[in-house]
Amino acid sequence: MLDMRPGCERCDRDLPANEDGALICSFECTFCTDCNDSIFKGTCPNCGGALFPRPTRTGAALDNFPASTKRIYKPHG
Repeated sequence: MLDMRPGCERCDRDLPANEDGALICSFECTFCTDCNDSIFKGTCPNCGGALFPRPTRTGAALDNFPASTKRIYKPHG
């Protein structure tokens, strides 16, 4: 199950689990679309893997399996 991390690792922008706008790699490194579009261009800066849109989690699924509250913030360059 995805952690659904709450923010962009580069800019710390909030990325709610029930909204579009987050991209993840296979290790669940999480970034916003703005950082991807302007800097990363679809490649995770941590592992070199591809970044893909993170699916959303809503309704009962989000209630039963809440998103992570652990923020990872590692601004790059």
